Amino acid sequence: MAAAVIKKFFISSMFMWVVPIAILYGFNNKLIPGSTDLSPYSLTLLSGFLAVISVNIVLAFYIYMAMKEPSDKHEPDPKFLADAKASVKKLTVEEINTSSQSLKKQE
Repeated sequence: MAAAVIKKFFISSMFMWVVPIAILYGFNNKLIPGSTDLSPYSLTLLSGFLAVISVNIVLAFYIYMAMKEPSDKHEPDPKFLADAKASVKKLTVEEINTSSQSLKKQE
């Protein structure tokens, strides 16, 4: 299961790097049809805008894939849960002792 998650993350990370760079490269080297008619200012603006949009599309696709995963597979580590519960109990006991001591000092 962890290998599949890492694989999805790696693939989406690669797309987040490759797609915007390919868009910028295509516009700057006049590989995209119609880009030869644009002024340098328009070329920079359009290629940057499309690169940002492409990253957002890849990110949205990754979020969609993550939300599509079944949630019943994810079970917390029992040792972590036990340590967390013990930590919370310890903190609440310490807070009660500290607050009662501060009340006695105020009196």
